Amino acid sequence: MEDFFRTHAYLVEHTDAPVHRLLMDEIDWNDRMIGVKGPRGVGKTTFLLQYAKGHFELGDRKCLYVNMNNFYFQGRGIADFAGDFYRNGGKVLLIDQVFKEQSWSHELRKCYDLYPGLKTVFTGSSVMRLKEENPELNGIVKSYDLRGFSFREFVNLKTGNNFRSYSLDDILDHHEHITRQILPYVSPMSYFQDYLHHGFYPFFLENRNYSENLLKTMNMMTEVDILLIKQIELKYLTKIKKLFYQLAVNEPKAPNISQLALDIETSRATIMNYIKYLADARLINLIYPVGEEFPRKPSKVVLHNTNLMYAIYPIEIKRQEVMETFFINSMWKDHKVNQGGKDGHYIVDESKHFRICNAESDNKIKNNSSTIYARYNTEVGKGNQIPLWLLGFLY
Repeated sequence: MEDFFRTHAYLVEHTDAPVHRLLMDEIDWNDRMIGVKGPRGVGKTTFLLQYAKGHFELGDRKCLYVNMNNFYFQGRGIADFAGDFYRNGGKVLLIDQVFKEQSWSHELRKCYDLYPGLKTVFTGSSVMRLKEENPELNGIVKSYDLRGFSFREFVNLKTGNNFRSYSLDDILDHHEHITRQILPYVSPMSYFQDYLHHGFYPFFLENRNYSENLLKTMNMMTEVDILLIKQIELKYLTKIKKLFYQLAVNEPKAPNISQLALDIETSRATIMNYIKYLADARLINLIYPVGEEFPRKPSKVVLHNTNLMYAIYPIEIKRQEVMETFFINSMWKDHKVNQGGKDGHYIVDESKHFRICNAESDNKIKNNSSTIYARYNTEVGKGNQIPLWLLGFLY
């Protein structure tokens, strides 16, 4: 146990979290069992250590961070370890990468039942289905999703400002006023392209090649998160990777499932399952018409965020596709995005009609009062024409 406390103290002391993640304020920390899910690379480990640093003095043995990568847990279960911690005065156990424990959901349930004074906070992959696939956790775990940096968080980090987030209704109703509060302090367009290229994953702060690091992360998402959690045999890994690449380099459109099945030499049903796994891993987003959802074939497949586009195939990137990907990704946290009737058109929350368009070349577009025009290449908007970048302030 002493080794774990020493590791905890070192990691907390050396944790540098320059951006306060909004999720830190959204979680009800009074709950006894809290799960923080998210794709690889978005900062889940840092999030746990930031919580420990903000709520406990260094050296306070009431809180302990452990990582399930430690081989110690190959011979001892989480609940057994948690019992020792609890009996010695422990109050908050932070468990990183909980899915590395084979019977993790059963062990977490034992922690909840056996140690009523213990709060357990754990991280896991976005591929995990906490309640759907682990009914023993129903009613006891509160699940939250940690995402990559929003454009707002990126701007705050780069400029030292502390701009707040806004709801979608706030932006739609008051975007002209909001931009007047922001523009005197920063020019968002000066940072927008950098964010699209390398601002979503916090590891851009590290002194390493971002694209290479992102490619490594993407491989880990398929090799570890999908294969391990979904218990897929290693021999099928190349099929999943090939499918992901084909979806990534094709124009955003409805996938030809039959052709993909032929190319990858597997069944249509398997292709649809793999597509769902890639979406759960936050590598792609699936867009459907209003009223439809998986297991129906999506009307469009797009990469989860714009950084992935630049890492996979930068020479074929089209500006319009980048902006639509940014729009979908920004909305994804709290809103449902469906396919609209035309290219560049989307329906949000089944009621709000958006068109993503270029402010420099949309002069011939007839303004429809029932449509919201999210315009790029502009810092300001008017009426139902809003600057696209401002949707990056939704969280």
